[in-house]
Amino acid sequence: MVGAGVLSLPYAMSELGWGPGVAVLVLSWVITLYTLWQMVEMHETVPGKRFDRYHELGQYAFGEKLGLYVVVPQQLIVEVGGNIVYMVTGGKSLQKFHDTVCPHSKKIKLTFFIMIFSSVHFVLSHLPNFNSISGVSLAAAAMSLSYSTIAWAASLNKGVQPDVHYGYKAKSTAGTVFNFFSAIGDVDFGYAGHNVVLEIQATIPSTPEKPSKGPMWRGVVVAYVVVAFCYFPVALIGYWMFGNSVDDNILISLKKPEWLIAMANMFVVVHVIGSYQIFAMPVFDMIETVMVKKLHFKPSRTLRFLARNIYVAFTMFIAITFPFFGGLLSFLGGFAFAPTTYFLPCILWLAIYKPRKFGLSWWANWICIIFGLCLMSVCSIGGLRSIITQAKDYKFYS
Repeated sequence: MVGAGVLSLPYAMSELGWGPGVAVLVLSWVITLYTLWQMVEMHETVPGKRFDRYHELGQYAFGEKLGLYVVVPQQLIVEVGGNIVYMVTGGKSLQKFHDTVCPHSKKIKLTFFIMIFSSVHFVLSHLPNFNSISGVSLAAAAMSLSYSTIAWAASLNKGVQPDVHYGYKAKSTAGTVFNFFSAIGDVDFGYAGHNVVLEIQATIPSTPEKPSKGPMWRGVVVAYVVVAFCYFPVALIGYWMFGNSVDDNILISLKKPEWLIAMANMFVVVHVIGSYQIFAMPVFDMIETVMVKKLHFKPSRTLRFLARNIYVAFTMFIAITFPFFGGLLSFLGGFAFAPTTYFLPCILWLAIYKPRKFGLSWWANWICIIFGLCLMSVCSIGGLRSIITQAKDYKFYS
């Protein structure tokens, strides 16, 4: 659950301000916990059947074809977009590690660090399923806790900067509004577990006496407690110490002690290696299913080797072309993560359970749907503007 988006939360706070920033953080935590509970409950909504994929749940709610058209494109955008962001994050963290450890050596282009990071995935992507990446996932979880703690503890140790300012950075009203929209997208990106929760729940044994939703929900609650302990201190302490001068990655703002910042960046690298694999596994499943069932390829190791390597190469190429960490976070947070995280579970819930009109469940779901649609609209606009602004002065492949 704790994604690399946690590193951009102080920057998001700087664009939102204290009041709106805290409100968005708390609302996002509460709403996404509620929609994640819905996903866990709907996994076995039909007795004797398990919906092990997001699109299978969509097909049950909306029909065979419409369910695919509604869910699969959104899920693919989330997972492929997430993988591209993880490529950028891994490359930038490797670059920061190198520059911190070897400050006097020749500067190396970000492009090469992204290629170095991607080389790991040309190997790990050939692991067969979710269970086989459990070790990688465990290491990633430990790393995310470590670098989040380092981020807020090092910020606290650094203290409030002498020239700190908490006002909005943009010089114009339009700039302030667009940055505000973009910052909400940064927060959205931090809650990404919904896209793979059914696939993860599918790995838990289930019987009528002991359904999988029991242990899965306990795991979700633990994850969200950890999320709160990681996200809120990083966001609030990082903004408190640096104000609106904070970078879009808090670890870049922290320059000392060098050994600790270098270690934290390496923790980020290990974490996003695991995150990339968790997001890529459902995509591999979709690609190979389509190639075998629709295009009639013979299932073989050669097919898996080529399909997975081409996918890794594709995400690497896009990351090298558009290495804009902050802009990508906010755009994908709104355009991709808001639908599958904030309101699609609520739409599925209304379609499957049909709660009493104007009852508590009905109101809760419609409020989440309206809130999610607003987020998707404003965050996409803000994030796209941020990418265009950053690309204006950027020399591609430089």
